[in-house]
Amino acid sequence: MQIIENKEFRAEIDEHGVQLTHLYNKKAGFDYIWNGKEWGKHAPVLFPSIGRSNEDEYVLNGQTYSMPQHGFVAGEDFTVSSHEPNILTLSLRANDRTKGMYPFDFELKITFTLLSTGLSLSFNVINHSSGIMPFSLGSHPAFNVPINGIGKFDDYCVDFVGAQESLNVYEIIKTPAPYRTGKQESLTGSDGSLLHLNYETFKPGLRIVTSHDIKSMRLFSPLTSHQIQLDVAQFNNICLWTKEDEDCSFLCIEPFNGLPDVLGEPIDWEDKEGNLFLKPNSSQVYQYEMHLS
Repeated sequence: MQIIENKEFRAEIDEHGVQLTHLYNKKAGFDYIWNGKEWGKHAPVLFPSIGRSNEDEYVLNGQTYSMPQHGFVAGEDFTVSSHEPNILTLSLRANDRTKGMYPFDFELKITFTLLSTGLSLSFNVINHSSGIMPFSLGSHPAFNVPINGIGKFDDYCVDFVGAQESLNVYEIIKTPAPYRTGKQESLTGSDGSLLHLNYETFKPGLRIVTSHDIKSMRLFSPLTSHQIQLDVAQFNNICLWTKEDEDCSFLCIEPFNGLPDVLGEPIDWEDKEGNLFLKPNSSQVYQYEMHLS
């Protein structure tokens, strides 16, 4: 476990799966990140796939590969590249296990930087291969709701800052794994760019907002001055999720570059909707910031 901190915050990051496990407000004495037993994860990184692939497989250059839900990063041990009091960089390079699922010589470097206003996360994706590398990338932090135990889940709202129209989401079908149908529907409980949280909204499963003009999302309640805002302009899709079969006191706010499959046959990754493509021997950085109070 790696620790970074400054005067305002303290963060703990597990090298296994490069997962943020705690993020403490030192002055107020509470943790923003979920650590309950109902869901045993905290803030997984999703790479090189998001969601479930049809039959847990995909096709590339005529060959079929297996791919677990959300990719394989959660099962890998990252290496510490650098560690300062408030900054940590962890890295993963392709190995024999990953190449059996994903035949690319990739490198993923993730940097956590504590600021006086919160936490910045930077994802540097590097393609050391000789061919174009398709991939998806996402972050899956689970935040305690209510924040600091103030109020109840349905006392909170999410404001989608920058949304120009009513909020729509991809329709989800469960088989029992969740897949997209390819259709869209209105986001239940939303009013313009504002979503009033309630558990009924999440009974169908994850809610992937289809708008691409969202600049940030703010989780707040009129009962408290504590709030969480994620600046996500570099990510094309935003997912909200809490366990649909239990009323749990957390909400995942997930910046995505990529999408789960539409239900059907395994997809050729050259045609996979939402995928990104990185040229040989090149890199791309994706970053978002949590503003915390």
